[in-house]
This record gives sequence, structure tokens and C-alpha cells, in this order.
Amino acid sequence: MTVERVRKYFEQFALNDRIKMFTRPTATVDQAAETLGVQADQIAKTLAFSFEDRAFVVVTSGMARISNQKFKKVFNQRPRMLPRDQVETMTGYRIGGVCPFALNDGVKVYLDYSLKKHDLLYPAAGDLNAAIRLSLDELEKYSRAAGWVDVAKEIAK
Repeated sequence: MTVERVRKYFEQFALNDRIKMFTRPTATVDQAAETLGVQADQIAKTLAFSFEDRAFVVVTSGMARISNQKFKKVFNQRPRMLPRDQVETMTGYRIGGVCPFALNDGVKVYLDYSLKKHDLLYPAAGDLNAAIRLSLDELEKYSRAAGWVDVAKEIAK
């Protein structure tokens, strides 16, 4: 799936004009921050995990990393990233473009508390060259998050 899937999703909220396409990739936190001209921590990373035969995503701030202990406490399992060859099939997006919007049916979204320190965030928008600017409240609303979780730890850069 492409950025068009995300654009169509945001049309219903009249926010599709906030999706920006870039000539340079924004697939990594560093690439996205440089291209957007924002702090790396403002990039909202969407990480895809597996549980049995299902997928779910956790969105963290750009400079956060998943803590195995915290993750296990919340989800009752060690973190298992979706295998690379299953990411698109399970989420609807290719690696680098996975975002918390318009995911395949049954894919739940969780937002990590590491996001709460920012008023504006920049998640991917369905393509490795696309991003969207959202407030924290908008991210929560439009991701249709199942809830807030504490599964990340901050790292120094």
C-alpha cells in the first residue's frame, strides 16, 4: 500500500494536505528529522510486532527504544518484531512507511508515553518518502489507539 491509502484516510478529516512527500527517504528517524528539519525525538516511530498470528504496532518517540522488561510486563511476552517479509502483508505498509493509520483490519495501535513530551509529532504516512505533522492529541485520535503503554526507554544520542 502507498501514501494514497493514508491520504484517503485523512481526507475524511480534511487533513490530507498535511501529508508531505519528499525526494529524499524519511524511512529512518535520522533521515526523517533531517528532511523535516525537526528534532529526532519528534519523529513518531511505528514499530510492528507479532503476537501469535496477529500483528500490532507501538508508536514511540524517535529517540526511544523498546525495553524488553517493560514490554513483557505490558504485553506478557518478549518483544517479537514482525519478520521483514511479513510486515507489508500484516500491516498493509512496506518497511519505512509503516504508520499508525488505516492499518489492515485487526492491527491494534498502542502509543508509548515517550511521545507525551512533544506537542507536535511526525509519523510516517504510508511511504518511506512521506510524513504527516500531527499534534499529540491528533495522533491519539486518528491512530484510533487501543491505549497508552510504557514500553520504551530513552537513549542518548
